Amino acid sequence: MIDSRIKFRHLQTFVEVARQKSVMKAAGLLHVSQPAVTKTIRELEEVLGVPVFERDGRGIRITRYGEVFLKHAGAALTALRQGFDSVSQALSGEAAPIRVGALPTVSTRIMPKAMMLFLREETGARIKIVTGENAVLLEQLRVGDLDLVVGRLAAPEKMTGFSFEHLYSEQVVFCVRAGHPLLGRGGSVFAGLDAYPVLMPTRASIIRPFVESFLIANGIAGLPTQIETVSDSFGRAFVRASDAIWIISEGVVAGDIADGILAALPVDTGATKGPVGLTMRADAVPSLPLSLLMQAMREVAGDIAAVG
Repeated sequence: MIDSRIKFRHLQTFVEVARQKSVMKAAGLLHVSQPAVTKTIRELEEVLGVPVFERDGRGIRITRYGEVFLKHAGAALTALRQGFDSVSQALSGEAAPIRVGALPTVSTRIMPKAMMLFLREETGARIKIVTGENAVLLEQLRVGDLDLVVGRLAAPEKMTGFSFEHLYSEQVVFCVRAGHPLLGRGGSVFAGLDAYPVLMPTRASIIRPFVESFLIANGIAGLPTQIETVSDSFGRAFVRASDAIWIISEGVVAGDIADGILAALPVDTGATKGPVGLTMRADAVPSLPLSLLMQAMREVAGDIAAVG
C-alpha cells in the first residue's frame, strides 16, 4: 500500500539529487533552496524508514536502499510524465518526442542513415538526439529522460534494470592524419608512440579500461603527453592539424578513414573489440515510432556487420 505521505515533490527531488549526486546542483535545477531539498529528502527517508543518501567525503552518494527505490521512483516519474504528455498531445495534436542518447561511435556511423530510413515512414514523430558519456546517458535513461541509448555495452554493474540488444561489434583504432610520420615507418608503432601527443578516451568512457589494458599488454605503462576527451569534433580537428594520435572507437572515424582524411595505424586492436547495441529500461515498452526507429538502426547495423 502506498503511503499517503509520499508526494510528487519527494520523488522529483530524490531522483534529481540521485542524478546530480549533489543537493546544491539539484536545488538549482529544481529552483528551490538547498534547505528545502534537504528537508524533502529527510521527509522521504522518514516515510521509507531507511536512509537513501549518505555522506561521501565532501559529497554524497546513494545508499543501496536508495538504489532500490530509484528504479521505482524513476519509473513512477516517467509514467506521470507520459500521462501529462498524453493529455498535452490530445489537446495540441502533437506527438511526444522520441528521446535517444547516442554515443559518439554511433552518432556518425548509424544515426544519419537510420534517421533517413525512419523519415521515410512519415510517422510525424519528433526526434531528440543527445550525445555524451555513457554514464550520463544511462542515468538519463534510468530516470526517464531518455527512451533509448545506442552505443557500446556498459559494464555489468551499470546494466542493472536495463536490457541490451546486440547489433554488431567494433574495436578501437589508433587514428592519425594522412601522411603522419608513423604511417611510413617500419617496425612497431609502440616504439615511437611516446614522441607524439595521444588523445585518450576519458576515465568515465566505456572503452577506457580496454584501451589501458591494451597499452599495458604492449609495453606502454604511461604516455608523457596525454589528452583526455570525448569530443569527436575536437579530436577530428586536432588530429588533422597535428601529429597527434587518436585512440578512439572505430565507428567515430570510419567515414574519415574511408574518405582518406584520416588513417588507422597498423596496430592489431582485436583485443579491444566489444558489442554495440540498443539499451532500454527492462520494463519499458517502445512506442510504434520508437520501434520503427530501432528497426531502422538494426538495418543500418546489419550492413555494418556484413562488411566488418
